Amino acid sequence: MAIPVLNGAEKLNPICGLGYGGLNLRHRSFINKGLSSYGRNYKTRSLIPRCSLSSSRPASQPRFIQHKKEAFWFYRFLSIVYDHIINPGHWTEDMRDDALEPADLNDRNLTVVDVGGGTGFTTLGIVKHVDAKNVTILDQSPHQLAKAKQKEPLKECKIIEGDAEDLPFPTDYADRYVSAGSIEYWPDPQRGIKEAYRVLKIGGKACLIGPVYPTFWLSRFFADVWMLFPKEEEYIEWFKKAGFINVKLKRIGPKWYRGVRRHGLIMGCSVTGVKPFSGDSPLQLGPKAEDVKKPVNPFVFFWRFILGAIAATYFILVPIYMWIKDLIFPKGMPI
Repeated sequence: MAIPVLNGAEKLNPICGLGYGGLNLRHRSFINKGLSSYGRNYKTRSLIPRCSLSSSRPASQPRFIQHKKEAFWFYRFLSIVYDHIINPGHWTEDMRDDALEPADLNDRNLTVVDVGGGTGFTTLGIVKHVDAKNVTILDQSPHQLAKAKQKEPLKECKIIEGDAEDLPFPTDYADRYVSAGSIEYWPDPQRGIKEAYRVLKIGGKACLIGPVYPTFWLSRFFADVWMLFPKEEEYIEWFKKAGFINVKLKRIGPKWYRGVRRHGLIMGCSVTGVKPFSGDSPLQLGPKAEDVKKPVNPFVFFWRFILGAIAATYFILVPIYMWIKDLIFPKGMPI
């Protein structure tokens, strides 16, 4: 179920709002003075891994499946049933097409990167509008990508393994950047969005589709255990800090939820922004939040993985619960 696009401060935290044409007067003055001024306005602390501000957990403690290694093994097993169990409850074809609409995939010759493309479900929506030979699917999970390789419409796509926070593409490479259902596993979401800015050509557009934070107490608890569930205003802030303009957020959700968002959504919004200048993002960041080559304690890893997987089970059950409520409650009545 789609809800009208939120542009600027509408229904969002005012600090994240955008003015006319995606920039307010203060931001316009920064651009007139040069990118360096714009970048300095948003200093970051490199000592603290960038994580969501949306929960009571400290930013230095990512959720249990927000580390790349845990996400790798999580999808090692989930990839087996992902298209058959997860997508029907959280990421339907209607939702996908609705979420991709703001990406302006209006030319079959566009160069598109699908970051965190997984099994290629989102890519199937992209290749409806763009020639598959111009699309690259990137994911850190070889098990997910193996599923993408089996899909006939994606045979001509380039499929590579890689890190969303350190993309293997040159600067000013792509016309469109798409990432759906990936940001929740990024230890440093601001860095990933900064990379989206870097790889786009001037005037290129990023489209990031991801979860939204719950308001119901039990759903909040399991969200904080499982993975990153940002608030809507956080998406806007991350995009703006990276240097994007004309930032817009479109709410999405399964039809049977009837617009209910208190339990959060694994796919709850589509955020877009335009790159105004060529080159890298003006935002300066410190070292990466997570070193995947650093040895981990097997015991700690095991329990983090188990607890995160248990929390994930809760969100597999939520859409079933909402589907039953949709059947029981008369149409037009809030559920």
